[in-house]
Amino acid sequence: MTANGSGEGRRESVGVRVGGVMIGGGAPVVVQSMTNTDTEDARATAEQVRALADAGSEIVRITVNTPEAAAAVPRIRERLEAAGCPVPLVGDFHYNGHRLLTEHPACAEALAKYRINPGNVGFREKRDRQFQTMIEAAIRYDRPVRIGVNWGSLDQDLLAELMDANAARPEPKDAAGVMREALVESGLRSAALAEQIGLARDRIVISAKVSQVQDLIAVYRELGRRSDYALHLGLTEAGMGSKGIVASTAALAVLLQRGIGDTIRISLTPEPGGDRTQEVVVAQEILQTMGFRSFVPLVAACPGCGRTTSTVFQELAERIQDYVRGQMHVWRETYEGVENMQLAVMGCIVNGPGESKHADIGISLPGTGEAPAAPVFIDGRKAMTLRGPTIAEEFQKIVADYVANRYPRRAGAGRADGSGDDARTTSHRGG
Repeated sequence: MTANGSGEGRRESVGVRVGGVMIGGGAPVVVQSMTNTDTEDARATAEQVRALADAGSEIVRITVNTPEAAAAVPRIRERLEAAGCPVPLVGDFHYNGHRLLTEHPACAEALAKYRINPGNVGFREKRDRQFQTMIEAAIRYDRPVRIGVNWGSLDQDLLAELMDANAARPEPKDAAGVMREALVESGLRSAALAEQIGLARDRIVISAKVSQVQDLIAVYRELGRRSDYALHLGLTEAGMGSKGIVASTAALAVLLQRGIGDTIRISLTPEPGGDRTQEVVVAQEILQTMGFRSFVPLVAACPGCGRTTSTVFQELAERIQDYVRGQMHVWRETYEGVENMQLAVMGCIVNGPGESKHADIGISLPGTGEAPAAPVFIDGRKAMTLRGPTIAEEFQKIVADYVANRYPRRAGAGRADGSGDDARTTSHRGG
């Protein structure tokens, strides 16, 4: 098995360090996200950054669009440090980034990376000059840059140039093909210009965002073929709910399976009042279900049928999944390997016991008309049978005890309950 967890080789890319996180260079694919708060509100933004980081976002991007937002960035960084949250912050700049990075040095210093969109960094004669100003800031503060091309703000001069060249071909491409080539060219030309200005190759990440799955796959295959820059994957304007999740998964899964991609962001439109951390969960689940990384114990659960008219198993599956996700920010710091734990919540006797035996911990709840008993299997063996109205509470405690007993504590970590006791009991698996 190769580095990307499949039978295909991982594309070789130049590694780029962003704070304490490595993108590319053979490092595991990094999950990142973006806030949707008003950056001028330092408290609200820091709180959302911390929530995203607790959910597992390894890098978080924030909008820097006004002088007030730029002035707030150091305060956001200070709040995060005071809360013990070292997650790197990326500044998202459009139109006026050259001024903000020049006039607010504390902002430039507090950010771990700058995102520059070559399509709106400036127009005509100002474009190269303002792009150079931003690259020089990155060099001055030793910060990496993501050159983030987007089809919604593509350099119109470049697009016109390629359209003219295409029209002169004996067999012209269609308009979509020219647009895809313009995205690739914009990213590669901008990266080459950044290197000419003096930015090192290992300080450059490229992205080329579109909102159609097949376009995204085609663009990144070409970027991967024509360069060794680290690549940031994401389907822009993916949409809301299942549409956004399915579209993002379809596009990124194809690319990741081919070894293309060093960091990913899932651009979901949140439901009104919805939880921003959903985009982190989806990114993690794409990588984990494809076998590339492990982030959180997964709960296998049966889909239900006419044998499972009760909703008990559904409620328990949801409760356990929420519980392990809620605990992971503590477990991750305390126990080694807990993210690889497999759980199963099954709904009847048909496949329940068998599926439960394949998990580290599994429970087979009674289906319609079955005896009101729920056998629990631990490491493939039946350990006990639960009965009565407190099955959910008892099973949750079994999971918590299993984690404490099965997984070795990290050096210097106290108990997950914060007591500081490093005592360990014997593992269920004897080691």
